[in-house]
Order: sequence, then structure tokens, then C-alpha cells
Amino acid sequence: MKTFMKNCFYAIALLFLCSILPLSGWGQNVTVDVKIDSLQRLVGEQAKITLEVSCGAKQKVLLPNFADTLVAGVEILDVTNVDTQYLNNKERMLITQKYTITSFDSASYYIPPFEVLVDSVPYHSKSLVLMVYPMDVDESNPDVFFGPQDIMQIPFSWEDWKPIIGKVLLLVCLIGVFIYLIARYSNDTPIIYIKKTTPKILPHEIAMNKIARIKEEKNWQKGKLKEYYTELTDVIRDYIYNRYGFNAMEKTSAEIIEYLQQGDNVSIEELKQLFITADLVKFAKFAPLLNENDMNLVTAIDFVNQTKTEEDMTEKQPQEEVSIDEKGSRLQKRIFGLGIAVVVVFIILVLSFIIEHVCDLFF
Repeated sequence: MKTFMKNCFYAIALLFLCSILPLSGWGQNVTVDVKIDSLQRLVGEQAKITLEVSCGAKQKVLLPNFADTLVAGVEILDVTNVDTQYLNNKERMLITQKYTITSFDSASYYIPPFEVLVDSVPYHSKSLVLMVYPMDVDESNPDVFFGPQDIMQIPFSWEDWKPIIGKVLLLVCLIGVFIYLIARYSNDTPIIYIKKTTPKILPHEIAMNKIARIKEEKNWQKGKLKEYYTELTDVIRDYIYNRYGFNAMEKTSAEIIEYLQQGDNVSIEELKQLFITADLVKFAKFAPLLNENDMNLVTAIDFVNQTKTEEDMTEKQPQEEVSIDEKGSRLQKRIFGLGIAVVVVFIILVLSFIIEHVCDLFF
């Protein structure tokens, strides 16, 4: 009976303990680990401590918050941000934080366990021991001190300046090309010329072309006698001016006939009759017969054929003309503009390289 009562008491006590213990500590496996990269350091050297917490992904973790001192004599120089990695299909997480420490006094330092709260339950890591050793000192010469050294002058080296000199020469060449392109771009003088040769049209050819056009229009058949004779006599006047240099356009019919009679032995009786008929039509409203109109046209053709010279028929001197290829000029100007832009870009790049190299040498 006493044994039964004793067992019942133990069972009730066990149930009570289970009820008061936090369920999270039983339901989740929490581990806290701390590592140091070296347990031995010289005075002033740095060491790194890594804190790792492994727990459930849904648990709330609170890492220790240190000031600038880990323990007395051990200073904290830097604390990294918390790094969280999810494991096992995001069911667990691994939290990592690193501390950079140092000490300026030689001694043996005991670093107590790190305390981490997981769901408000404290978990502790293992403790660490850091050994800090003093620097070696020449005890045989305690009075010898080495003060601050003077600033050292870097010796001149052509190897350091060769890249700068090469880039400076390249920059000078680019500036020369830039000036040349600017001068060509700003120059209004045409860039391309094209020489064209066109055959010179002789006076009798001009006259015969005009007579052929008058013949095709046939104004005398349309009752436009005044226009017909005016055009026909103007063709003859213009031909005489181009053929002989006599300004027949400003002369009367009688003055033209008188001038022609003083020149070559050419029959001008029919031409004289043409001018008389033309004056009668223009000023007296005379109406010649149809065959007379045709005959006067033939008279003009015969006069031109009789007065043209052999030199006019065989020699056709070419007439030279110089014209500007404006399209080509505009195209080349665009090319110069594009070249200027490219050269400017290269100048900026080379100049930036020079400045960067100079800064590396002197600063």
C-alpha cells in the first residue's frame, strides 16, 4: 500500500513538472554554438567570434546585445548584421552573427557562455578562453626608442610615367584632328566641284529650231497673222544679231536691209519682201494669201541656210561650266560633324585616363 501511494506521488509530481515546463523547449530542438577563430592572440591583434543559433523557423530569437566590451579587457570592434538561413524546407532556421574583438592587455580572458532567448526561454553556449600574449621587447636596450619616421620620397620611375606620356601624345593628336575637323566643318567653301561640258548651240541652229516651232504652231492658218509674222521676223532679227553682231532687234526693217546689203553677196530680195509684208500685217492689217505665208516661212529658212558659214557647221566649241555638288557637300559636312563628335568622346576618355593615372601616382 505504501509502495502504491509512493508511485502515485511520483506520477503526480511528474505531471506537475511537465505542466510548468515550457512546451517549446520540448517541441523544438534548439542549439546554441559559439566559435572563435583563434584562442591565442598578440596584444592588439583581432579575433573573430561566431555565434550560431539553430531553431524552428517560427520561433522568436533574441540574440545577446553587447556594448563595446565583451568582458573586462576585451573590446568589441565590430558586430555584423544577423544572417538567417532557412533549412529543411523552411522548417528550421540557422541564425549567425559575428563579433570582432581585440585586447590591449596581455592576460588570460574567460569569456562566459552567450545567452540567447528563444521564445523567451534562455539557452546558453559553451564558454571560451582567450589568451593574449605581449609583444617581444628588446630588454637589453630599454632606452632605445624608434620615433616616427620622415616621409619617404618615392623615386622617379619611367615605368610609372610611360602610360601617361603615351596618353598625352594621343591626346595631342586627337586635339589636332579635332581642330582640323572644326576648320573643315566651319569652312563655307564648297567641297566638291563637278566640271560639265555642254556643246555650244550655233546661231543658225537656234534659228532653225525656232522656225520649226513656228511651222508646227501654224498660226497663219488660225487667223493669227500678226503673231505669226512678229515671231518670224523676231527669229530673223535674233539670228542676224548672233550671226553678225548687228543689233537688229532695235532696228527698223529698212535699217536691217541696208545693213545686209553692205555685207555678203547674199540675195536679200526675198527677205526684203518678207519684212515689207510683215510691216503691212502688223501696222496696216494687211492679209496676205495663204501661199504667201508659206513662201515667207521658206524665205526665212533659205536666208539662214545661205548665211551660215562653214566654220559654224564644222566647229562646235564645248562650253565649260562649273557647278557645285550640293548633295555631296552636305553629306561630307555631316561626316565631318560625326567625326567631331567621335573625336570629342575619345578626347574625354583619354583625358579621364590621364587624370586617373596622375591621381594614382600622387594621391
